[in-house]
Amino acid sequence: MSTIPTEIEQAVEETNLPQRLKTELHSTLTERDVTADEAEEILQATVAQYEESRVDPLDPVGTVSAQSIGEPGTQMTMNTFHYAGVAEIDVTQGLPRLIELVDARKEPDTPMMTVYLDEEYAEDRERAHEVVWNIEATRILQLGDVSTNVADMLVQISLNEDTLDERWPTVDDPVEVAGEIADTIESALGVETQQEGLMLQFGPDEPSYRDLLQLVEELREVVFKGIEDVSRVVIRKEETDQGEEFVLYTEGSDFGTVLEIEGVDASRCTCNNIHEINKNLGIEAARESIIEETMDTLREQGLDDVNIRHLMLVADIMTNEGEIAAIGRHGISGAKDSVLARAAFEVTVSHLLDAAIHGEIDHLDGVTENVIVGKPIKLGTGDVDLRMSPGASD
Repeated sequence: MSTIPTEIEQAVEETNLPQRLKTELHSTLTERDVTADEAEEILQATVAQYEESRVDPLDPVGTVSAQSIGEPGTQMTMNTFHYAGVAEIDVTQGLPRLIELVDARKEPDTPMMTVYLDEEYAEDRERAHEVVWNIEATRILQLGDVSTNVADMLVQISLNEDTLDERWPTVDDPVEVAGEIADTIESALGVETQQEGLMLQFGPDEPSYRDLLQLVEELREVVFKGIEDVSRVVIRKEETDQGEEFVLYTEGSDFGTVLEIEGVDASRCTCNNIHEINKNLGIEAARESIIEETMDTLREQGLDDVNIRHLMLVADIMTNEGEIAAIGRHGISGAKDSVLARAAFEVTVSHLLDAAIHGEIDHLDGVTENVIVGKPIKLGTGDVDLRMSPGASD
C-alpha cells in the first residue's frame, strides 16, 4: 500500500469537505500509487465538484425541483403499458406511472416483481422452474379437466399427470400430489372429496343443481400452489452483475412472501409497489425505491437528464416522517400550514371556508402564498433587507 505526501494529507484536512468525503479521498489516494502532483490534481477536482454540487443559501430548492421534474413531465407519453422482455408483461410507464409514484398509490395498476435467484437456481433452468411454480398461482383449470355429473350431483376433476410432474417436480408420485389437491379442495370448499388415482370428485351436501354450479365457480378460484396474487411468471436469461443467469418477472406482487421462498436471492429482488417495500424492508428502502422507480420512468421516456438530486428531494419529503406520504391534497400539500398554499392546490373554497371558520392566520412564509398576494417571496434576494445604520453618511 502506498502513502501520500504529508502536505497533501494536510491539504485534505484543511478543505471544507465533509468528514466522510475526506475519509474516502484519503483512502483512495492511499490505495492508488499516485505522485504528489496527481494527488494535488485529484484533490482540487474533488473540491471543485463538491463546491459545484452545494446549494447556495436561500435557494428555492423545492420550486427548482418541482420545475425540473414537471417540465420533462409535460413531454412524457400517456402510454400506460410497455412490455418487459420477450413475453409480454404489462407494466405501467410514462406519465401514469409518474403519477402513481408521487400519489403513493397503495396498489399500482400493474404490480410486478423482478425476482433474482441464488446460484444453483440462477444457472439451471430446471431449478429455476421449481421457483417459478412456487411463485405462480396454480389453479384447477391449469391442472386438468373439470366436468359436472348432474345425475349423481358430482363435480369431477381429471388431473393431468404431465402437468402434475411439471409443477411438482420434487414429488415422484403424481397420485400423492392428487391427494394434496384433494385436501386443499376439502379445506377451501368444505366438502368431502373422493379420490381414485388422478380422478377427484365431490358434490354439495344436498342435491341441488345451483349448489353444484356454485361449487364449480368457487373451485376456479382455489389456489393449489404458489402465491394467489401472482397470476403469471416469465423466466428470462439475462446478463447481470453476477454474470449470465435466469431472472423471473411476475404479473402481480407479494413481496414479503417471495423473499422467503427457497432459491430466491432476497438481497437483489425488487418490486414496483413502494408500500410493500416499506412494509418488508423499511422506510429507507422505500425511499430508495421511489428514487429508482422515478428515475427509471424518466429514463424509459428518454428524459434521464433530470438531476437525481431533485428526485432525492421528492423522496425525502415523501418519507421523512417514517411513513410514505403522497404529494397531494391528502398528503404533503394538504398538510401545509399556509392557508393560501393549500387553497392554491385543490378544493380552494373548502380550504378558505375552513380557515375563516377557525380563524387561521397565514404568515406568508412560502413561495405560493407570496405570489398570490403579490409580495416578494422570502427566498434568495427576497429574504435580504438592506438597512442603513443611524448616522451613516450619504
